[in-house]
Amino acid sequence: MSTMQLETVFVFICICLVGAAGRSAHKRGHRPEPYKQSRLRRETTRVDGGNHKSGSPIFRRSPDMTKSPMTKSEQLLRIDDHDFTMRPAFGGPPIPVGVDVQVESLDTISEADMDFTMTLYLRHYWKDERLSFPSTNNQSMTFDSRLVKKIWVPDMFFVHSKRSFIHDTTTDNLMLRVYPDGNVLYSLRVTVTAMCNMDLSRFPLDTQTCSLEIESYAYTDDDLMLYWKKGNESLNTDDKISLSQFLIQKFHTTTKLAFYSSTGWYNRLYIHFTLRRHVFFFLLQTYFPATLMVMLSWVSFWIDRRAVPARVPLGITTVLTMSTIITGVNAAMPRVSYIKAVDIYLWVSFVFVFLSVIEYAAVNYLTTVQERRERKLRNQLPCTCGIANPDGDMMMTTCFSDVDPSTAGMYGMPENGARQERILAQLTLADSQRTSRVKTPRGYVNVWIDTHAIDKYSRVIFPAAYTLFNIIYWSIYC
Repeated sequence: MSTMQLETVFVFICICLVGAAGRSAHKRGHRPEPYKQSRLRRETTRVDGGNHKSGSPIFRRSPDMTKSPMTKSEQLLRIDDHDFTMRPAFGGPPIPVGVDVQVESLDTISEADMDFTMTLYLRHYWKDERLSFPSTNNQSMTFDSRLVKKIWVPDMFFVHSKRSFIHDTTTDNLMLRVYPDGNVLYSLRVTVTAMCNMDLSRFPLDTQTCSLEIESYAYTDDDLMLYWKKGNESLNTDDKISLSQFLIQKFHTTTKLAFYSSTGWYNRLYIHFTLRRHVFFFLLQTYFPATLMVMLSWVSFWIDRRAVPARVPLGITTVLTMSTIITGVNAAMPRVSYIKAVDIYLWVSFVFVFLSVIEYAAVNYLTTVQERRERKLRNQLPCTCGIANPDGDMMMTTCFSDVDPSTAGMYGMPENGARQERILAQLTLADSQRTSRVKTPRGYVNVWIDTHAIDKYSRVIFPAAYTLFNIIYWSIYC
C-alpha cells in the first residue's frame, strides 16, 4: 500500500471518530432542570379537569379572598364602612354576650389585707354581623390586639378589684377570632387582685368563700345581656392549682342583677371559690407551743416553796413566752373587732400560766404570815409544861417558850418526815379572863394550817381544768 493510500485511510478514520464524539457531546450537553425550578413549574402548571387522572396528587384549589395577600383585613371585614363605637344591633334588643373563664392560678390569699390574687383567661362570645365576611374554606380569622382597638368589644370590669392588669409579655395577651357569620371570640389573660370579706371568728379553723365579680361598666341589661356560656361548666380550673395554707374545695358560678340608683340594673357574673385552711401549720407554730408553756408552768408546783429563785423565774419566763406568742399571731392578722378562735385558746392558756404565778405568790405569802404569827405566839406563850388539853385527850409536855422555830415546826410530826406547818394558838373565853392572874387551866389548842396543801391541790386542779378546756374547745371548733 502506498503512502497516499495510508494517509487517506487515516484521515477517514479521524473524520469518523470526530463525528462520533460530536454526537456523544450533544447528548451529554442536555442537563436536567434544577429541583426548585421543576417544583415551581409543576405547581404553576394548570391542570385541566378533563385531562386529570384519578389518583393524581395535584388538585385545583378554588380562590379564597382571606388567603389573598392583596386583601387587607380591614377591607375584608369592612371596618371603615361601619361605626364600631356603637354596640351591635344598636337600638334593638340587648346583645347577648357569653362568658367563660379558665383559672390559671390562685396566687395569694391575704388575711391582713382581706383580698386575693387570681390569674385567669377571660373569654367573651358575641355576634356582630358587621364583621361577617365571605369565605369558602377558611373557617375563621385570628387577630391580635392591634385589631381589637378598631372594633367594638364588651367593656367588662372586675367589681371590688383593687389592682388588675393584662399581661403584655412578649406582646399584649389578647386574641380576637372572627368567624364568617360574624361570631366573635375575644380572649385575654389578666391578673386581678380583688377584695374578699373574710369572717375570721373561727381562725385558724375556718373556711372562707371568696368571689370574683364581672360586670359591664357602661351597658345596662337593656343593652347587654351578660351570661355564663355553658352554665357552671363555663368555669374551668387548672389541676395544678394549690395553696400553702388552704385547700381549694370547690369552684362554682352564679348570675345576679346589680342595681345602681343613678344608672340602673346591670348583669353581674360571680365566680365563687371555697377555701379550707390547713390547720397543721398553726398546730406546730401556735397551739403546741402554747400548750407546752402551760404545762411548763405546772412544774413549779413540784418545786419547794422556799426555792424562790427557782419558782419565780420559771413563772415569769412562761408568762413572757405566752405574751410573745400572742403578739406574733396578732401581728399578721387584721385588727378586727371580734374575738378569733385562736385568741380564745391563747388567752385562756395565758390565764393558766398567770394563775400558776399567782398560786406561788399565795403560797409564799401564807407561809410568811404563818411563820410570823407562830413566832409572835411563841414569844407570848409562857412555859406550858404540864398543862392539860381541855378535851382531856392530849397533854402538852414540851415547853415552847425558848425553842428554835425549826424545832417547833417539827412538833408532833410523823416519823416519815413529812413537813407540815402549824400554829399554836391560845384561845381564851373572854378578855377579862385573859387579864386575870388566876392560875387556872386555859383552853390551849393546836391549830394546823398546811400550806403545802395548796401545791398538792394545784397539781390536780390545773391539769384537769386545762384538759377540760381543750376538750370543749376542739369539740366546738372542729
